[in-house]
Amino acid sequence: MKLQSRLLASTVFVIVSLTSFGCKISSASDDVAVLETNYGRIVIEFLPQEAPKNVANFEELTRDGFFDGTRFHRIVGPKSGGKLVAIQGGDPNTISGDPSTWGQGQPGQKTVQGEFSKSVKHVRGIVSMARRQNDVNSATSQFFICVAPEPQWDGQYSIFGRVIDGMNIVDSIAHGPVWPNTERPMDPVTITKAAIQKRSDLK
Repeated sequence: MKLQSRLLASTVFVIVSLTSFGCKISSASDDVAVLETNYGRIVIEFLPQEAPKNVANFEELTRDGFFDGTRFHRIVGPKSGGKLVAIQGGDPNTISGDPSTWGQGQPGQKTVQGEFSKSVKHVRGIVSMARRQNDVNSATSQFFICVAPEPQWDGQYSIFGRVIDGMNIVDSIAHGPVWPNTERPMDPVTITKAAIQKRSDLK
């Protein structure tokens, strides 16, 4: 009976630990990405069981300092007068390139194969890789953070993480003013420093 009780308790713990955002999510990685911005800190938990190649790519870019100085160049939603859906960043062109090139990326960037979750959905707080519209295997460095559910993206974009701290910062970025008839923010927020840390080291 004692062994049966222990097994039952373990089963309950696993079910509880897998449930988040209304989806079953299990994060096997103790690594998190910490994005320091001029608005505040955003912490992203990785979901390697959903998109291992995309997680590895994002971690590699972060460790190389790739995201330092890049800006959140796109606020998805307000251009068409619809709801705010996401903020997008990660384009190296935003560091010093002409704003007309923001979102286009640079030639020669390594692409990553699409990895599409069947269980995790694009809900508030989810972090997913951006890509070219006509190529599901064209993700490079650009990513977006959902501020609202967007079911039409499920199975189309690679979910690799979720925000576990700093959604208030994401909301502040999302509600910034944009230039008329565009999705480009008037005062784009900069990622001053991106780093990989252990979850246990967070303060």
